[in-house]
Amino acid sequence: MDDAGVRAPEDPGAPHSAGAATGDPRTSHRPHRPGAPGPVAGRAVLAGAVVSGLLVLAIVLGSRKLRDFDSALLPYAVATVFLAFGVAYRYTVWISSPGAHRLFRQGWRVFFSAANFRRAPTAVPRMIATYLGFQKFLGARSRARWIAHQSIFWGCVLAALITFPLTWGWFTFTSATGSGPGYEMRIWGFKVLGFDALNAFGWIMFHGLDLAAVLVIAGASYFLWRRTRNRGTVAGQRFAYDLVPLIALIVIAVSGLLLTFSSLFLDGGGYQFLAVLHMAAVVLTLVYIPFGKFFHIVQRPAAVGMQLVKYTARKDAEILVCRRCSEPVDTTPSIETVRGTLRDLELDFGDWTEYCPRCKRVLRGSAYLSDVKKGFQ
Repeated sequence: MDDAGVRAPEDPGAPHSAGAATGDPRTSHRPHRPGAPGPVAGRAVLAGAVVSGLLVLAIVLGSRKLRDFDSALLPYAVATVFLAFGVAYRYTVWISSPGAHRLFRQGWRVFFSAANFRRAPTAVPRMIATYLGFQKFLGARSRARWIAHQSIFWGCVLAALITFPLTWGWFTFTSATGSGPGYEMRIWGFKVLGFDALNAFGWIMFHGLDLAAVLVIAGASYFLWRRTRNRGTVAGQRFAYDLVPLIALIVIAVSGLLLTFSSLFLDGGGYQFLAVLHMAAVVLTLVYIPFGKFFHIVQRPAAVGMQLVKYTARKDAEILVCRRCSEPVDTTPSIETVRGTLRDLELDFGDWTEYCPRCKRVLRGSAYLSDVKKGFQ
């Protein structure tokens, strides 16, 4: 699941808390807690090895013992195996942290609850559509950002649904004549449908990646433009973390479109160079996904579980109010999750979870005036 959800503020009146938060050995000790590097790293390596091994087995079996596997796509297939290992490794490490592990368990518990399903049978599909598909929470920030994000999202989804099965040899397109226009689409060796490459449906089938590239270019270009124009964004961005992913998406999409342009209008001129460039961009991006900003693609489904926990708690009217102003703070299970995580981390901020964000700022300001500033008078 996502992180604890509420970042506990430091108590200005408790100097020892700074050491606990920063890990300064002079003022605190480092407790042993879930997520310690040793055992977690071992489990993560094992998870990565199992997942990547299962993918290799699926490639072999799905391509009918490599009979339908295209050796020209071997670099892409190898990159997906590394991707599977990296995602499994990083995900295992992520959910081993105290906050994520706690929310992860709660999310699955609520997801498989028969009582919750009877009370709200449409909750899970609705949240999947809202938080994963249409991502309406982005629309509250900016309609333009939402449209751009949707362009990238659906472009990448379309590209993945086409390229991954083709790379693994699960999909094949065959022609009885060897050159069309009639083609058969087969999945795992079984014929699914036949189509004419010269009609509209056939054109979409063969140019699906081009359509995905247009969507990705539109969305990534907007975010790249925004990151060079918006002062607030520029001040906090990092080149490797924020800009490289956008540049990689644009390079992949543009080089893919140029491959189509070369084959249609240049009689294959420069095709070999563009193919190598495209392959290098795709392979490097796939390897980068588990260890950079793209990892939030893997994390995002956990948001459904978190929202489901909050939704079921609201259905039970479990809302905790602020101790100072009596305004609603959050659902009781969410607050208890934060408290449990703070206990795991041995951070003595549990009482702060019972205050709303505004009252936290007021209390911190009051503590500063009474305990810190008076020392300079």
